[in-house]
Amino acid sequence: METRNTPPSTSIAMMRANSLASLAQSEMEALILSGALKPGDRLGEAEMAERLGVSRGPVREAFRALEEQGLVRIEKNRGVFVRQVTIAEADETYAVRAVLEGLAGQTLALRASQHEHGTLQTFLASMKEAASKRSMKEYADLNVRFHQFIVDASGNGKLKEIYDGIIMTLTMYRNTTLVRGNSLEVSLMEHSRIVNAICSGDPVEARQAMIDHVESSQRRMHATQDD
Repeated sequence: METRNTPPSTSIAMMRANSLASLAQSEMEALILSGALKPGDRLGEAEMAERLGVSRGPVREAFRALEEQGLVRIEKNRGVFVRQVTIAEADETYAVRAVLEGLAGQTLALRASQHEHGTLQTFLASMKEAASKRSMKEYADLNVRFHQFIVDASGNGKLKEIYDGIIMTLTMYRNTTLVRGNSLEVSLMEHSRIVNAICSGDPVEARQAMIDHVESSQRRMHATQDD
């Protein structure tokens, strides 16, 4: 029987394009946050398409999504560039982050299930192991996931929406704050305090522990810039 190659339907074609755009966005996001693409680097559409193995359309869509995340800036007639987050902008974001994470910790302390307690304890154990090995990359990844888990588990959709919209701009700074002196050990103690407060169902202590930790991270950021 003769078969014919028929073009995919419009809806299927759109699904494929969206999937490729999401993949391109995730890949470029990882390159930026890992430092492989540095602040100020120009991202050529054709070059990124070739590097990621996709067409230019998904890359164009990914650029727009990354701009919304605050990771790149798109300049008319000049191109797309990895954003440099200033210290002043980081300070403003840290201030908002402290409020959001304080509320997330407070809320989770009141509603967390035994399963969520177990997840927090598992995070803490993994972070202790990473710290003992001085594995900065592993610890940094766990750190990001730990905080995201608390925000997600708080069950406050609007809080999560705002948090997800700002947190990416701090990731590059968050990773560098763990390198200096005994920052890793201090960070681990702060996370232990957060877990203990949430698991003991103490919303006041959980809120304060989260705020203190974020403000401590901000001070460590400034210390790394002064070195």
